[in-house]
Order: sequence, then C-alpha cells, then structure tokens
Amino acid sequence: MLIRDVVKQAIAAGYLSLEAENQIQQTFSSAQCELEDLNAVMSLQLAAMAGRVKQQSLESINLKPGHGTAVSLQLSR
Repeated sequence: MLIRDVVKQAIAAGYLSLEAENQIQQTFSSAQCELEDLNAVMSLQLAAMAGRVKQQSLESINLKPGHGTAVSLQLSR
C-alpha cells in the first residue's frame, strides 16, 4: 500500500494506528516513496498538530493541558 493511501485513511478516520505508522516508517526506510508520499506525510503531520488526527503511539503519553502536544512521525531513511 502506498504511503498516501495510508495517510488518506488516517486523516479520514481521524486516527493513526501504530500499525499504520509502522507501515509508513517501513516504506520510507525502503526508499519506496515518491513526492506525493512526502506531501501526504506532511499533510498528516499538520492534521495531527491541529488535533484532527490522533496518534496511537502518543496515547500513552500523559500531556498536561496547556503544555502543547507531541507530534512526531519517526521517519528515518
């Protein structure tokens, strides 16, 4: 599955599962992504920062109100 498809699903659902996040990371690691995929990830990060998408990987982190949110898709090549 393409990164952009995973991102579309996450944005539509308002939720990025750990499995989907790992799939994005693996695709980036294998260098099988295109410019559209990079743009899609940027859109996902903006949606997460705006609170439109929750990340399962961050749900266990207790953030105090007023201290911002942690949004980070760990993408390494």
